[in-house]
Amino acid sequence: MKKNGLILLFVGVGILAAMIFFIGPQQIEQALKKADPFYIVIAIVLQLIIYALWTLRWSITTNSINIHVKKRHLFPMLMVGMAVNNITPSARGGGEPLRAYMLSKYSKNSMESSFATVIADRGLDTFPFIVLAIITIFAMVLYFNLNSWIVLSLIIAVIGIISIFGLAFYMSIDHTAGERITKWFIRIINRFYKKNPEKLEKKALKAIKEFQYTIKIMLKDRRVSLYGIPLSFLIWFLEILRVYFVFASFGTDISLILIAEVFIVASLIGMIPLLPGGLGAVDGVMILLYSAAGIPPSISAAATVVERLISFWMTSVIGISCLPYFGSGVIEKISKKI
Repeated sequence: MKKNGLILLFVGVGILAAMIFFIGPQQIEQALKKADPFYIVIAIVLQLIIYALWTLRWSITTNSINIHVKKRHLFPMLMVGMAVNNITPSARGGGEPLRAYMLSKYSKNSMESSFATVIADRGLDTFPFIVLAIITIFAMVLYFNLNSWIVLSLIIAVIGIISIFGLAFYMSIDHTAGERITKWFIRIINRFYKKNPEKLEKKALKAIKEFQYTIKIMLKDRRVSLYGIPLSFLIWFLEILRVYFVFASFGTDISLILIAEVFIVASLIGMIPLLPGGLGAVDGVMILLYSAAGIPPSISAAATVVERLISFWMTSVIGISCLPYFGSGVIEKISKKI
């Protein structure tokens, strides 16, 4: 891991440690000792089901363009990508090019086609997130006494995500727009990298053309939207349900609506490319919002620690454990990225 990445990782852990110290380590420890393992096991099982559904959703986009890879091979690619998303400060997108690279190498398909399946998969995940985020902001304005700057920040974050999503979609389906925006990026790159600019532009335009062609094929396949979008909403629901069972392990009665609100806001914070996987920032926001909703800070902190152990750390460990499956080439790419 590069020095800067390691520093940011320690910063994230430090923020979480400071918050735990402020609340009181002994109080949190006492709350953890009272946790019912039965409900925690249910939360872990739900997370494993989510992994399976993530894999299934990605297989829908790969199958639509005749990249036929068995799910048992897609799963480790997915987990490695998720782990890289967690350990790099890249708005949870650092692992997506790596996913495409692994799929391309394994399936013997082009990088452009493989990357298109990954982008489509992220698009299927982003659509329900945008819907839930808009609903959440309205709900939080009504039920939380938030400062105007916090509400404004949330609105700006959602607008930013919609804008990026819209631009990416526009580039994917409009040949002229894709070509024009690609040339604009190439001009910026050429200011710093002036070796063979014509060759770079030609290669980039060829890549965007194949990428667009692949995206259009997937858009014509009704199975992608017919199964992919409902599946994405189900995944988000199960993630919220996982948090519910974590709180249930502490004997805390909490509504799914409140969990959804906090979860969506924390996810927005996690997309800010400052700390790896939003480590520290996401945890802190979750603890603060749950406490503001009337849950004792010690329970809020204990539940957040358990939840992040399942959703963040377990995912990262599984992803890193899958690295030997792909060999030294992928490991070298990851080491350059982080």
